[in-house]
Amino acid sequence: MKSKIIFIFILLAITIKLPAQTSIPDTLIAVRTNDPIKLDGKLIENCWTNAPYIQNFTQREQSEGEPASEKTKIAVVYNEKEIYFGIWCFDSEPNKISAQQMARDFSWGSDDNIEIMLSTFNDNRNGYLFVTNPNGALADVWIGDEGKEFNKSWNGVWDVAVDRNDKGWFVEMLIPFSTLNFKKDNSQIWGINFERNIRRKKEQVMWQGWSRLYEIETISKGGKLTGINHIKQGKKIELLPYTLSGFELENRDVNKTGKIGGEINLNVSPTLKLNFSLITDFAQVESDRKQINLSRFSLYFPEKRQFFLEGKNYYDLNVGAGRLFYSRRVGIEDDSEIPLIGGVRFFGKLNKTNIGIMSIQSNKKDSIPTTNFSVIKVKQDLFKQSSVGFIATQKYSDKRYNRVYGTNFNYTTSALFDHKNLQVGASIAASETKVFGTHDHLNEDNLSYNIYVSYPNDIIEYDLGFTTVEKGFNPEMGFLRRSNYQMLYTELQFNPRFKKLPFFRNFIFKPVDINYYINDETKDVETIFYEWRPLGFVTKSGEFFEFNVQHIFDHTTEEFELVDEVIIPAGEYWDNKLELQFSSFRGRKISLYAAVTTGEFYTGHRQEFVINPHFNINRHLNISLDWTKNFIQIPQKSFMTDEVSGRIDYAFNPKLQTGVFAQWNNEDKNVLVNYRLNWIPKIGSYFYFVVNQELDTKSGIKLQRTTILGKLIWRIAI
Repeated sequence: MKSKIIFIFILLAITIKLPAQTSIPDTLIAVRTNDPIKLDGKLIENCWTNAPYIQNFTQREQSEGEPASEKTKIAVVYNEKEIYFGIWCFDSEPNKISAQQMARDFSWGSDDNIEIMLSTFNDNRNGYLFVTNPNGALADVWIGDEGKEFNKSWNGVWDVAVDRNDKGWFVEMLIPFSTLNFKKDNSQIWGINFERNIRRKKEQVMWQGWSRLYEIETISKGGKLTGINHIKQGKKIELLPYTLSGFELENRDVNKTGKIGGEINLNVSPTLKLNFSLITDFAQVESDRKQINLSRFSLYFPEKRQFFLEGKNYYDLNVGAGRLFYSRRVGIEDDSEIPLIGGVRFFGKLNKTNIGIMSIQSNKKDSIPTTNFSVIKVKQDLFKQSSVGFIATQKYSDKRYNRVYGTNFNYTTSALFDHKNLQVGASIAASETKVFGTHDHLNEDNLSYNIYVSYPNDIIEYDLGFTTVEKGFNPEMGFLRRSNYQMLYTELQFNPRFKKLPFFRNFIFKPVDINYYINDETKDVETIFYEWRPLGFVTKSGEFFEFNVQHIFDHTTEEFELVDEVIIPAGEYWDNKLELQFSSFRGRKISLYAAVTTGEFYTGHRQEFVINPHFNINRHLNISLDWTKNFIQIPQKSFMTDEVSGRIDYAFNPKLQTGVFAQWNNEDKNVLVNYRLNWIPKIGSYFYFVVNQELDTKSGIKLQRTTILGKLIWRIAI
């Protein structure tokens, strides 16, 4: 092990030094204006003519350090309550501009776009990412720790207009100051950076920090925005009342439903927000994608409820792969929705301290008692890019309580050997469980801890870490895929680039990727996952390919059910597998992701096929399919599994969109269909019309359940 580490650091030391990443000018001056601006993308007002602008963009891809092939200009003006960005994206071939999507929160990786990274705290850590494309689609992200925290579900109140002509595409972007948190100073200095993507050329240009080692989220490598003086954050109270009405039809029985509730948001200070929620509801949320579990471990489902996604970074703290707070534990029990009475949240930043406090009360349902879920998280900035954090969670009912306490430390630098990235950290947590009316106080073997070092860079990537989860560690408001283990992991990957080699942008070679698990009590080896990649590459046209060889050892101490009536006996198993993955560039009218895995599987063999085509019909209509098929041969029997889903999205314009999501698998043998229409009548307000249907396919096709709901959320700023 020592020789391996020495070898790694020799490689780090001999890595070629990059040129400076600062392009002059590195400061953009915003100009105050009292003239009205019509948001149309035409940029014809006098303020745009007179405002200073920047245009010194440099390629990050494909030719790092070279000047941009197309001209980009950006200027900023503001008044007391709003900031405007004027953006000129000139293009010598405007008929080749790529813009496939129009919906709110679009996936911008396939479109021409402009991205603005705005750090209003000027702390080189946190901020807001605003993205638009030539169709005027909007996407926004809350960024923490220079991209290590990435909350795409944050939705700000802002607007965009785009004009396209024979010279390119041109943007006017309006952001009210009430959308942003910033210090209460008469004179503001903000961190800022810009990125433009020209998809047909696979060209990515940035204003500052254009090294491949950094992303636009690495705000410490960005520039500065000055000239903003005497501004107001705007409205301090935001009301979000909602009304919901609908019905459910099941077996000819009709159950009507109606709700009234909402949220109140108070800006306690320019950087701290207090939120109250009453009769919290998630009727508009899309259904989970059903999964057939072909392992002996828990499945993870992502959070989709906007209430928990907003500000979620203020409540997250992980120990290795274990999450100490997993919001799906609140209001969901055994895949069943538990009504929420309401709750309170307090989050934001005070100087160098991030604060997140949340308390939610669920209602009683059947045998499940009314329960309080609370979490407190504090994170303190240290040095230039590092931090220390603390968290406490509690799940409390009249029957029992469960508490978890945790802390972590992360040291980050992007100046190793002058310009390389390095992360070193550690975390530890303990759980406490008490059952009322008994002497049970379950606090033995109740720790989890993790230490790690990461070297995430362009040519060489290396990770090393160790995690322990003791048998009694029980985070009931968190998520653990497995428990009672110690795990050592390490991964080394090379991504060389050869400038004179045609077709290929870079290769990907991975000689080492190991996860080594032992039982924490017995110290017996439980699982070994070893993968190496003899070949992988990314082409200059955007295609991706990798070939992986996997060796997997699994020691099951107890038999477990794979699917209905198929039992895997206890024992020791060595499985050897081969895997191929391929994806084409998503910016084309038709794109494809496909994967094939074949090899041994416990007592038999398994072949897995995944295919995910995407069809861009036009900027309004996008269609995607996802099909996973397994052929499994074991002594008990041979069988197949199928998971099929499809999505049709149609955007009439950036503020009105509709879509259908349908799925089926041959274990549940039912079809789930989710139809949703989302209209934004004004920025910050939403109307949803939702139809959910469940069809039984065990013997023919039979409609089991239909739910139809309408929900209006209206924003009132006081």
